[in-house]
Amino acid sequence: MSQSKGYIATHKRSTLAIATALAAGSALLATGLAGGATAAPAPAKSEKGASVSAAQAARVSMIKAAEKKTAAVAKELKLGSQEKLVVKDVIKDSKGTVHTRYERTFAGMPVLGGDLIVHKTKAGKTETTKATEKKIAVSAKALSAAKAPKDARKVVWAATGTPTLAFETVKTGKAKDGTPTKLHIVTDAESGKKLSQWDDIHTGTGETTYSGSVEIGSKEGSGGFELTDDSRGGHSTFTLDNGEGEGVLATDDDDKWGDGTPADKNTAAADAAYGAQVTWDYYKSVHGREGIKGDGQGATSRVHYGDNYVNAFWDDSCFCMTYGDGEGNEHPLTSIDVAAHEMSHGVTSATANLNYSGESGGLNEATSDIFGTAVEFSAENAEDKGDYLIGEEIDINGDGSPLRYMDEPSKDGASLDYWSSDAGNVDVHYSSGIANHFFYILSEGSGEKEIDGVTYNSPTKDGSKVEGIGRDKAEKIWFKALTEYMTSTTDYAGAREATVKAATDLYGADGAEVKGVEAAWTGVDVTG
Repeated sequence: MSQSKGYIATHKRSTLAIATALAAGSALLATGLAGGATAAPAPAKSEKGASVSAAQAARVSMIKAAEKKTAAVAKELKLGSQEKLVVKDVIKDSKGTVHTRYERTFAGMPVLGGDLIVHKTKAGKTETTKATEKKIAVSAKALSAAKAPKDARKVVWAATGTPTLAFETVKTGKAKDGTPTKLHIVTDAESGKKLSQWDDIHTGTGETTYSGSVEIGSKEGSGGFELTDDSRGGHSTFTLDNGEGEGVLATDDDDKWGDGTPADKNTAAADAAYGAQVTWDYYKSVHGREGIKGDGQGATSRVHYGDNYVNAFWDDSCFCMTYGDGEGNEHPLTSIDVAAHEMSHGVTSATANLNYSGESGGLNEATSDIFGTAVEFSAENAEDKGDYLIGEEIDINGDGSPLRYMDEPSKDGASLDYWSSDAGNVDVHYSSGIANHFFYILSEGSGEKEIDGVTYNSPTKDGSKVEGIGRDKAEKIWFKALTEYMTSTTDYAGAREATVKAATDLYGADGAEVKGVEAAWTGVDVTG
């Protein structure tokens, strides 16, 4: 897709009305990059040509510096001679500790589940967090004997069990509802046994919330106005005109986008742009992160996907959020919580990259619910106030009830309130309830209370009373844990450890925050 030049000089803002639309559908929301660096080199240029911030320039500089030291780091970690490290991201926190996230290869093959993070303090002390502690080793005989099937690649599977030589294939297609699928299947190279599978496309269902008259970023183009926001990394909104493909950039003659009804095709475009905008603003203002990947680059939104498509999804391969128009093509699924949930899957993908299955998959889903909720609060939209209800505007149950409840997840009839040894075998949208419940208790505490007109009653496994530390602190703890301590294989016990470390870094080892994290996890029966 093309981009016009000189965005910053032509940037302007516009006011528009955004509509409420009702959508019927099935399930909601599913998948998800790392924080920016510090220091302040001279302004750099992004891939799109716009100036990037000093923080982003510093991040790029630190990544380049880390790339020159990968061999030395691999030696320090005593990795095998056939193992190499690939830098994924570098974060320097407020205390000067540098967290360098690496992917790993073996004999040139990707090691799935072999990622690790090296934490180096300002004083030079080094610690390492690994997705697996097991030795990566594949015999020369196995390597020479294994012949990858057509359209498959050789990998080392290390996410579960003993690391083993495997084949990864990707099958593309469509689900029954029209959602594109990119199914990864990993099989043992020797036995042919399936080891794992996951889909790159993470879907969601919802309805447009009534966001009222809002300001969104647009700019003047050669034939009118274009829905491109140069103040947020060049985020652009495209229309697919109820088809597929890349679509065309949304345009408008007078810079007044939509009329508040689905009859005007630019209403959905305006909603999508607003959802992306408040998500960008949240990550930047609260976590100092510019963009989904933390690189200052805007994503892409696409509206009017498919015919009667009752869904929405995030796709890393196009770095884009895509929305259907719902039943009868009259209920675009463009809302704040859907946008923030789905785009947060992109944040997870670029940071911990939590495997989308088992307990790590539940944590992946919960991360999107947590930040979807956080963005909704942060937006301070009078028409859609923040709450701890997921999809409360969707009404897919037909009775006005939300899709998920963070204070007591089991109220939806399927989600887990507490951890059990079977949690890893539960659908990730329901095992996510454990972390959602933890986040609510950490933020607000247990028991009955009313917040902004919504009544909650959060129980604990052992009946203990937990005092909350406040949502603002809880958000920061989860973000730091995700971006600096979690790996692709983190489970619930690992999430407890990661959040305790994050709370310690942020607020001190003996503070109420660490005690609150520990009490909240214990409240959902994750005891370490």
